[in-house]
This record gives sequence, structure tokens and C-alpha cells, in this order.
Amino acid sequence: MTPAPPQPPAPHALLTGKVVVVTAAAGTGIGFSTAKRCVEEGATVVISDAHERRLGDAADALAEVSGTRPLAVPCNVTVEAQVQHLYDTAMAEHGRIDVAINNAGLGGNAPIVDMTDDQWSTVLDITLTGTFRCMRAELRHMYGQGSGVIVNNSSVLGWRAQADQSHYAAAKAGVMALTRCAAVEGAVHGVRVNALAPSLALHPFLNRVFPDDELERLRRAELFGRSAETWEVANVMVFLASDYSSYMSGEIVSVSSQHP
Repeated sequence: MTPAPPQPPAPHALLTGKVVVVTAAAGTGIGFSTAKRCVEEGATVVISDAHERRLGDAADALAEVSGTRPLAVPCNVTVEAQVQHLYDTAMAEHGRIDVAINNAGLGGNAPIVDMTDDQWSTVLDITLTGTFRCMRAELRHMYGQGSGVIVNNSSVLGWRAQADQSHYAAAKAGVMALTRCAAVEGAVHGVRVNALAPSLALHPFLNRVFPDDELERLRRAELFGRSAETWEVANVMVFLASDYSSYMSGEIVSVSSQHP
């Protein structure tokens, strides 16, 4: 029998006093769970997403957790002007950005021989180039203040092969490489850059990419016989964002229980 997931741990004030910007924070996925965990850990959160209605709903839900509605800035990470507006607005509102969590990404299923240029380019533009655009803006602000932490959401597919996922896997491997290079550049400015690589986290959007039978196969491949809860992935985001990971930079942390 598949064991039930554990209950979320109690907060430990890991991000008290921190200003945290989270992209792709609307809906029910890792982004919203990360924003919620950051709020629970004492952070002042700024959230963004390309979907304005869902972004507003997310802000309302976070207000119920903290008692204060967070700044919510619509942002499509494929549009440079919107990316600049997001971080400029966060700076204008709060005076600094202590942590930036880059969660925006897009997947899909297509074998290489059938994949169109548009399918390839769309996934790369959102998942890899979108992360680059956000990091470029974040680093400029963090260099100016002489400190900061960036956490990127990659995937175990940056390391592991899976059929029909070449565009997504290539983008996520690129996020890993981008993370390591940015860590080298950021160190002299007091900025740390890390990424995490989840395997399978349960949220409704997965059904847009994988049919039920494929999701069940992927669940069985996990040692616990279940996918991760999104808050379990968010916990690792919080750790990397916090001072508990102060000596870590340029690292990719796997959040997985898959068989080798």
C-alpha cells in the first residue's frame, strides 16, 4: 500500500525579515507552495505570474495565511519589459530583494522527429531564456546591494533521459549550467545562486503534460511509491533561500526518491 505523505513541518522563522520574489506563483503548483512556505517562514513575499486572474487569487490566498496581501505583479517571463517591471516594482515597494526564486517553466510531450521549431522554441524561451531574463534583472539589483540569494527550479530531467521530453530536458539542463556560471560571477558580489531538481511533484497541471497511466508509471518509479507534495519541494526552496545554506552556491540539489 502506498504510504500517505507526511504533514508539513512547523515553521521555524527561517526567512524572517527577508524580501522574496517568486515567479510563476499562481495556481496550485510548486510556485504557489513556495510562496506560501516563504510567508509561513516570515518572509515578505512578492509574487508574479503571467495569468493575472490566478495571480490575484494567489495573493488573496496568501493574505489569509499572513494577514497581509502580498504585492502581486503580472509578468510574462518571455517579455523583457515585463521582467524589468517586476523587479523594479519590487525594489520600489520594499527597497531590496533578498531572495529571488525562479520557478517559471513550460513542458510538453513530443518525440524529436515530430517536434516543430515552435514547440522547441516555446519551451526553451519560457524555461531557460525566461530564467536568464529574470536572473539578469535580479543580479543587477543584488550586485547593487552587495547581497542576495537566487534559487532556480530545474528538474531531474536535466540529468536523466526521458522519451518525448528533449526540449524540456535541454532547457532544464541549461538552467543547471546557467546556475553554476551565475554562482561564479555572483560570489564576488556576495550573491549565492543554487538550483533544485525535483523529480515528480503532484499538482493538477501535470495532467496537461502526462496522461494518467504515465503519471502512475512515474509514481511507481519513486521509492516511496508516490510523487512529492509541492510543499516538500518548497521546503528545499526555503532551505536554499535561507541562511542555513550560507556556504552553498553553484549547487544543484536533487529533490527525488527515484530508483537509480
